[in-house]
Amino acid sequence: MTKEKVLAGIMAAKVVAVIRMKDAARLAEVGAALQRGGVGVLEVTMTVPGAVEIIREMARTKAPGTLVGAGTVLDAGTATDVIAAGADFVVSPITDRETVGACRDAGVLVVPGAFTPTEIVAAWRAGADIVKVFPATSLGPQFFRDLRGPLPHIRLMPTGGVTLENAAEFLAAGAAAVGIGTALVDAKAVEAGDWEALEARARRLMASLVRP
Repeated sequence: MTKEKVLAGIMAAKVVAVIRMKDAARLAEVGAALQRGGVGVLEVTMTVPGAVEIIREMARTKAPGTLVGAGTVLDAGTATDVIAAGADFVVSPITDRETVGACRDAGVLVVPGAFTPTEIVAAWRAGADIVKVFPATSLGPQFFRDLRGPLPHIRLMPTGGVTLENAAEFLAAGAAAVGIGTALVDAKAVEAGDWEALEARARRLMASLVRP
């Protein structure tokens, strides 16, 4: 899939599910439950044991319209590995120019992380397709609304602090998409194997984004 199609897919979906869990054996079921609930953009973080091979398998078996990416990518070597495994996009909590360069050379969408306006612009100028604003916990939607004035051309994705209750507000404030992890991938539901609960959370999230 081309980078342009991946970007269009993320912009249309508005939600990137950040999957960070210790029990990798349940990740496939988590991903399936989220997809049944309408969340089709999945980010597997490098903190998951065996993340590269999980991404390889998910990329091989994904349903049409599903995007599988890699998160918490901190260096160019890891970026190269996940791209070879079939990752549709690469996300990092930081802006590492070599990582961004590796993704651009491979024609893969890259979402480096930043926090301040200066860092956000630096990430964009380095070649970001979307800038992950992390952690967004203490910033809130108003921060993104304020940034739209001077930086309307930069696509932003708040991550950290995004919940089922405020995701729509971040998007209304100007975010291109939101990254949502623990608020969506509920640890208790995963531990209990309650896939219906995860599916319900995904449905609730997606329903909240539909404007009347």
